[in-house]
Amino acid sequence: MTLPFFVYGTLRPGEVNHDLFLRGRVRSEEPGVLADAVLYEGPGYPYAVEEPGGGVVRGELVTALPEAYGVLLAELDRLEEYVPGDPRSLYVRVERKVLREADEAAVRAWVYVAGQGVAARLRDAGRRVEGGEWRGRRPDPG
Repeated sequence: MTLPFFVYGTLRPGEVNHDLFLRGRVRSEEPGVLADAVLYEGPGYPYAVEEPGGGVVRGELVTALPEAYGVLLAELDRLEEYVPGDPRSLYVRVERKVLREADEAAVRAWVYVAGQGVAARLRDAGRRVEGGEWRGRRPDPG
């Protein structure tokens, strides 16, 4: 299944991982919003935690070039430390509907959300990113 990716942290345009992973491999990048999720600060990168009615996370819908899709999917899984079926994964890749801002269309996309253990720790003691917007933030040194 070739779905676009919804990116909300270091893979966004202007952030550290955008050029390393996405430059020259995407057909389009469009602003989007993931509902029913809260953004938390991580060690230099954010985590989206699913929370019905909890808020929104802002980012981009990234559509990969068809010839780059398979390799890009595998590289993003490694970057996000996602291993299917492994409960220790930092992130889990899930299919969710993301609202494309330009026309308010709901688009099915891959989203990397916090894994179960990480999400539980963040809900207990994490620091929320108000408004769900990571762009332009500087990493928390501590």
